[in-house]
Amino acid sequence: MVDNTIRRSGRGGRERVLAAARKLFANQGINATTMEEVAAAAPVSKRTLYAHFPAKDDLVLAQLEDLVGAGATMHAVLTEEDIPPRQRLLAMFDVPAPAGGPVRGCPFVDAAAEFPSPDSAVHSFARAQKLLMLSLVTDLTSQLGVAEPELLAEQLVTLADGAASRAMVLNDAGYGRHARAAAEVLIAAAPRRPGGRC
Repeated sequence: MVDNTIRRSGRGGRERVLAAARKLFANQGINATTMEEVAAAAPVSKRTLYAHFPAKDDLVLAQLEDLVGAGATMHAVLTEEDIPPRQRLLAMFDVPAPAGGPVRGCPFVDAAAEFPSPDSAVHSFARAQKLLMLSLVTDLTSQLGVAEPELLAEQLVTLADGAASRAMVLNDAGYGRHARAAAEVLIAAAPRRPGGRC
């Protein structure tokens, strides 16, 4: 079925394909979505689809890059300088409620699970985003004056990924509240450098 919001947008074929792929991948998973379904939802001809994305892997990778470029990932809140570091860290546990579809959790974890070979371009991109997330969180824990910012960062990203995965499995966007409570304890209990903030 064609998504009329995509048709009415008047965007170019590539952008319509990426918007359709984002919605379909989130609602039914990457491997369960065919290129034909993406073309129909965009709507574009298969020729146009394959002109932009010769293989499904190309489409998946471009869709993930588009999510990052659009600020539709956790990285956006982690780099929001108008929000204090502690609040940015805790925002990792706010799983977005889906708009009419299932809770999908983290798109990078989803993509890595569906492209399990560590050498695949999709898996490599997902890994790079997870390492970037760790770097951003380490910077924030360091700003809090934590004595071992890398250790706390690892604990927090592990909690965040676990919360996102459980939210997806249980289809419960509010599940992150449990990990958030644990994160608050970890942040409060982390030893500080002399003069470090709480």
